[in-house]
Amino acid sequence: MTDLTMQALIIESANTPFKRIQLAKPVPQQGQALVKIKASGVNPLDTKIRAGVAAHARQALPAILGMDLAGTVEALGPGVTSLRVGDDVYGLAGGIGGLQGTLAEYVAVDAELLAIKPDTLSMREAAALPLAAITAWEGLVDRANIQADQTVLIHGGAGGVGSVAVQIAVAKGAKVYATGSAAQKNTIEGLGAVAIDYNEHPVEAYVERHTGGAGFDIVYDTVGGPVLDSSFVAVREYGGHVVSCLGWGTHRLAPLSFRAATYSGVFTLIPMITGRGRARHREILNAITALVEAGKLRPLLRQETFDFRSIEAAHALVASGKTNGKVVVDIAW
Repeated sequence: MTDLTMQALIIESANTPFKRIQLAKPVPQQGQALVKIKASGVNPLDTKIRAGVAAHARQALPAILGMDLAGTVEALGPGVTSLRVGDDVYGLAGGIGGLQGTLAEYVAVDAELLAIKPDTLSMREAAALPLAAITAWEGLVDRANIQADQTVLIHGGAGGVGSVAVQIAVAKGAKVYATGSAAQKNTIEGLGAVAIDYNEHPVEAYVERHTGGAGFDIVYDTVGGPVLDSSFVAVREYGGHVVSCLGWGTHRLAPLSFRAATYSGVFTLIPMITGRGRARHREILNAITALVEAGKLRPLLRQETFDFRSIEAAHALVASGKTNGKVVVDIAW
């Protein structure tokens, strides 16, 4: 391999093994930064793209997968003023919408999608955050306009998006509750929320117990399916707001309407797919950096390490849905 080439992992068609290939090293174009990738986060959506069941991500195969990255800026294309060579950055940078993914040594990425990495996080920790953090922020801040002293319910409080959403809500001064399993109780409480065991307590019971039957001001569904339906029952009457980042399926809106509440969907991929609004991702990550450096937010990271040689195991673990903490791949040989 020369300085003009790079190593990458590619998926040639749905459900096929990763293949290691050598490609030309990207050259940053107008508005782009060339990033030497140090770590790449693995998201459930990555495994769905690989399986060929994520048409909404608009990533045709063959492709280099991987959306989250942390790394160092090696070169800048014309017109980039927000970054400098040598900056350590992180971002939701590729792997969808026809964009090169982050399971590679380098990527040329729109500089508007990158933010300066928090000094207090390692590359692995930073790579665990972008998709989850942006999704959490868009739901709570951009859609629901969270305010101090509100009651907030996060469904899936120990998951990737949910764990970040809990910490954002706590940092905003809300009273936060989060659903999870009994085994996740300590994790949820360690993030600052009141844990609700969804296996033991039906929605009507915990709404009565924690809100006196009034409902929560904001309910963020990060699980989908019937959990979204239960969110419509859990939200506060007359002014409550439900947000979901997994609004799949067919749902009855009558329970929401009868409570005179509102609903918003979150689709974090829009700026990636359309090219519009990408600077908002950078703004959100800058806000996340501030929370991290203030000690108010930390990623839940699986301690087991993975690299290109163990990528199959990393994807299998995420696809199983049984991982505790974000899986991150070190871009190393």
